[in-house]
Amino acid sequence: MPSAFSILFGIIAVVALLSWIVPSGQYEMTEPVDGSDPTPIAGTYSQVDKQRTVDGEDVDVHQGFWEVFQAPILGTAEAIDVVLFVLVIGGFLGVAMKTGALDAFLGRVVQKMKGREFLLIPVLMSLFAIGGTTYGMQEETIAFYALVVPVMLAAGYNGMVAALVIILGAGVGVLGSTINPFSTGIASGFADISIGDGVIERLIILVLSLAAAIWFVMRYAAKVKKGLYREDSKLLPNQLSDNESREIPAFTARRKAVISIFGLAFLVMVIAVIPWEYKFNITFFADFANWLTSLAIIGPALGAILPLGDWWFNELSMLFLVAAMLIGVVYYAKVPRGENEGFVDTFIDGARDLLGVALIIGVARGISVVMNNGEIMATFINYGEQLLHSVPNVILPAVAFIVYLPLSFLIPSTSGLATASMPILAPLADFANIDRHLIVTAFATSAGVINLIAPTVASVIGGLALAKVSYGTYVRRTWKFMLLLSLISMAVLTISVIL
Repeated sequence: MPSAFSILFGIIAVVALLSWIVPSGQYEMTEPVDGSDPTPIAGTYSQVDKQRTVDGEDVDVHQGFWEVFQAPILGTAEAIDVVLFVLVIGGFLGVAMKTGALDAFLGRVVQKMKGREFLLIPVLMSLFAIGGTTYGMQEETIAFYALVVPVMLAAGYNGMVAALVIILGAGVGVLGSTINPFSTGIASGFADISIGDGVIERLIILVLSLAAAIWFVMRYAAKVKKGLYREDSKLLPNQLSDNESREIPAFTARRKAVISIFGLAFLVMVIAVIPWEYKFNITFFADFANWLTSLAIIGPALGAILPLGDWWFNELSMLFLVAAMLIGVVYYAKVPRGENEGFVDTFIDGARDLLGVALIIGVARGISVVMNNGEIMATFINYGEQLLHSVPNVILPAVAFIVYLPLSFLIPSTSGLATASMPILAPLADFANIDRHLIVTAFATSAGVINLIAPTVASVIGGLALAKVSYGTYVRRTWKFMLLLSLISMAVLTISVIL
């Protein structure tokens, strides 16, 4: 199986080839006065020449070798905030792991959970699913591999189990996006409906999908425990036992402090990305930030603090950089420094370990760069618009689900796909006399399925790299489960129309 870089670069080349074959096109766009982004107007698609003159300048949108080789560079530039987040996380993890605090903590957790490790799977997957359905937690899950992988390995499972717990846990949450502002929220806004419309269908899909995912992972984990499928990951089980010679590090006061900082950093990350004020009208964090900055001396010294709930990758990178520094003060400042064992050296070594993951993210983003520059994205959306015009209303949401599968693969950003397609496809529900929220739900669930398996999704490719699982192995183990998720989604959508 080719490496992730080879797969992604091949997709870039194929998309560039399509820019010569697939007609380029564009929609007429709205002209909003409230400062929001312009959106396509349904029924206004028109093809445009690939070679034409625009504002007195000659334009050629064919994507050639130059654009193919430049796409990973431009993609990395566009995704620089995510790339830096991964590198800082790598440094933070390197600093934390070198202290031995995680080994000491997890060793004791496994000892206390001995014989009951399987309970960790449904608990962790449910927590990740809550994050996915509420605020679209997916790319952020890269940071949690440091917690989950050692626990699963020590419990007698392999790296694939850890990857499945995180990817499928958060993924089914995003698939059943009940109030996810970056998927359902944006799509509902462009469909001119409330985010609460269709929440029952999405909740049913979430519960059924999560139950299926937990069953699937626990079934796979049980087989790994019996000695099957261990080769699916290069990270093999290393279950701690009373008879094992490897000694668990002492859980000293300094290591307890490191664990406290480590856990607090992740807790703050979760709180910081939930849109408290924007989506839930909870102003506590905004009011607290305003109060801090209004203080006479402390306010100017702290600077322009962004309230929790408004943070994104730049702020999260800062969070883990500060957390790493705190660990440096608590632990590294009080231990003798050996060769290449200082705080800065350890941080750089940790960042180096995740450099491959960071580069994969940039290359993945290069796919959408080629599509946009080749002006074929609107054409693919138009194909979906034309197809949905001709289907019966009972199966329209199910067909919309199928149409969104290739669109979600080509446009891996849920917010970008919702912005580009929902103003065009949602009005089709009116002609079929069904509720628009069914098209929104079809979009969210379809994008959720693709985001679980597409090599264009950074959280999947990056997570598999961290768990040392090849993409081909992951697809081979999960493709039947992806079909099950698709059947669950389409069945709920169809039954909703009938009812």
